[in-house]
Amino acid sequence: MAQCVQSVQEFIQDSFVPMVAVLCSEDAEKVTRKNNLNFSELLRPFCRLTSEGHMRDPSNQLQVVKNLRISVNNVVTRPSVPSSGVPGHAHRRLLSEVVLTCQPAEGGVANVITAGDYDLNISATTPWFEAYRESFLQSMPASDHEFLNHYLACLLVVSSSEAVPVEKFLKLSQEQHRIQHSGEYTNPKWFIPNTLKYYVLLHDMSQGDEQRADSVYEDMKQRYGAQGCYLLKVNSRTAAAGADEQIPDPWSQYLHKSSLQSQVQLGPRLSVPKNNVGGTSEVDGHDSEEKGSLDNTHPLQLDTPSDTPGSLDALRAVAVETKPPPLTTGVAAATSHGACLTLNDHDRIRLFIQEFTFRGLLPHIEKNIRQLNDQLVSRKGLSRSLFSATKKWFGGGKVPEKSIAELKNTSGLLYPPEAPELQIRKMADLCFLVQLYDLAYSCYHTAKKDFLSDQAMLYAAGALEMAAVSAFLQVGAPRPYPAHYMDTAIQTYRDVSKNMVLAERCALLSAEVLKSQAKYSDAATLLIKMTSEDSDLRSALLLEQAAHCFINMRNPMVRKFAFHMILAGHRFSKAGQKRHALRCYCQAMQVYKGKGWSLAEDHINFTIGRQSFTLRQPENAVTAFRHILTNDSQQTSTQQGAFLREYLYVYKNVTGACEVALPQLPLPCINSSATRVYFGHERRLAEGEKQAATHVSLDQEFDRDLAAMWQDLEEQVVAAAKRGVVPATFQSTQCCLNSQTDNLRFPLAVVEEPIIVEVVFRNPLKVPLVLSDLSLLWKFTLKDFNRPQTNKARGCVVYLPGYRP
Repeated sequence: MAQCVQSVQEFIQDSFVPMVAVLCSEDAEKVTRKNNLNFSELLRPFCRLTSEGHMRDPSNQLQVVKNLRISVNNVVTRPSVPSSGVPGHAHRRLLSEVVLTCQPAEGGVANVITAGDYDLNISATTPWFEAYRESFLQSMPASDHEFLNHYLACLLVVSSSEAVPVEKFLKLSQEQHRIQHSGEYTNPKWFIPNTLKYYVLLHDMSQGDEQRADSVYEDMKQRYGAQGCYLLKVNSRTAAAGADEQIPDPWSQYLHKSSLQSQVQLGPRLSVPKNNVGGTSEVDGHDSEEKGSLDNTHPLQLDTPSDTPGSLDALRAVAVETKPPPLTTGVAAATSHGACLTLNDHDRIRLFIQEFTFRGLLPHIEKNIRQLNDQLVSRKGLSRSLFSATKKWFGGGKVPEKSIAELKNTSGLLYPPEAPELQIRKMADLCFLVQLYDLAYSCYHTAKKDFLSDQAMLYAAGALEMAAVSAFLQVGAPRPYPAHYMDTAIQTYRDVSKNMVLAERCALLSAEVLKSQAKYSDAATLLIKMTSEDSDLRSALLLEQAAHCFINMRNPMVRKFAFHMILAGHRFSKAGQKRHALRCYCQAMQVYKGKGWSLAEDHINFTIGRQSFTLRQPENAVTAFRHILTNDSQQTSTQQGAFLREYLYVYKNVTGACEVALPQLPLPCINSSATRVYFGHERRLAEGEKQAATHVSLDQEFDRDLAAMWQDLEEQVVAAAKRGVVPATFQSTQCCLNSQTDNLRFPLAVVEEPIIVEVVFRNPLKVPLVLSDLSLLWKFTLKDFNRPQTNKARGCVVYLPGYRP
């Protein structure tokens, strides 16, 4: 796989972070909208903590939490992905937009790899894959079999300009309770029944009464405790103060990601009376992957033309790359963000996130881990032992992990919220989110055994997946990475539960871990197994990463790299990602070029030509098509005809824009060494006589013996004039120029006498070439005889394709 910006540990930690919901009053939203942001967007650039946090595990040991990031989102009550686990059209379109907008930088850093006879110039990084992966993981739906994407806390935000802020807090608190406990909404999902409610008083410094805000905040601390509320002051910047001051905009890089995550949430926003819950309006989603992604055509099959120029029609139809319409929201379309914020406001927001996390969220998580641990210890001592004993008496028992492929998913199996199995899983997820990986692994391992015993395969797969990740992340790596856990989880997600979203997440995590351990072959095998016909975009990205795995092995597998790049380019093309498809084919061409694999070269050049023309690069298209026609082709005559027709169509588009420039045509091939120029008389045809257009040769006009005789006579005349000595500078007149004559001399031609040029053509194709309106390009330069130093007249200079006399 290509190099990534993050380490695998950072990537996994950022994939699973504590989730925090936001309920915001209408007036509070107005305060943040002055900066073209909603409240959750306002916080997003500051959600990674720069200092360490501390908490105690159930054994009262102090643990350090480093580089923690939290995810803050508005409450949306519709699921992002259908319960079937198959991404919807809007979700696919948005992921496609992420990949489409992330293109290789011009003149970017390249990675030159030398393997045997190959010097390959390939992409050092693949930021489009990382952008896809990040967006995919951030938009993962909340599932019932795990709690990692469930909300742990809720920020209740009220403006200090409210007449009675406390009443507004009460309404928001009641609304959050109704959303979580009424049973009316299946989304969002909440981690634990007693969700942490954190009360935020938002004060607008540009127009609010600061003393009143301080007074309200003091009252809030009496009601909710100093650890449960915060006064956040923003909008300190006025129009008169520092108009020329340059304030950084850290929000831009997050807005597209925010747009993806929020727009996937299809459906209307949750409406709160007199409050804005902060959802995002939906957009019409269209699958960017082209129709026909489920066809059965071979990836390397070339287009076969029909009697009608269908291939040309297709080429014309895709002459302009069709891009999905830009996904812009009111926030994304804004030109600037944070215009009312000063650097001090940035520091206040950063401090708020730190205070909320260290004094509110982490203590809340620590408390719940202790409670769950106590419940499990007390309950497991009696009920679980009795439960296991009952199973043993009636023939039940633990299912061996090796028989996982033989198990069938128990349809409709759902554990009640208070089930010990779910409590163990809940405790494991809490420990994982705060980097207690040792304890998390133990809980996942225990839960895995219970789920397998019940044949609850979806739950078992989730426990296996996270147990493997926890084992890898443990400090000092006391346990080897259990790759077979991940393989079993992927198989279960894909084949038993039919949930490709979870299977893809599992594969992305496992591939990164295998890559970090230099197990590139295993990573490539895993990525290739995850390709399927249900998603061309996913398959293209994974095939490309598999190709990078092959080239980064200790002994690089160059041909496998090129072959999988071709497959990736084919799937990119089907997904509508023309630029990425062209890049993949161009990288693969470095391996196939000049190795005698003519059919493979033809396919690659043909595809590069088509993609280049689609992307408005006609010159590159002509160059690629020209390579197909210059050598003796092994294609069938039908395929050669298709190549020629499409080349001529592209060629005419290029020359039509600038008729002055006439590049050399590759067909028919000109035998330059056989070209001859004859200065002499022209045989006059008798009246009514016709001359065939083919098989005409200068041999009919030029007599070699006679020419030699005249040359000898010319030398004798010169010798007689010079008293028997031929001057060393003497050059006899040449009436026929060919590859054996001295063509650096200016030839002499007689005025009014014809000049005959013989050009030998060869047709390397199996299809006939019809040549019409042929003309010889030539130029006559008149010598200035008035200059005294001129004693020799120039003749003519004839320009021929491939020949310069």
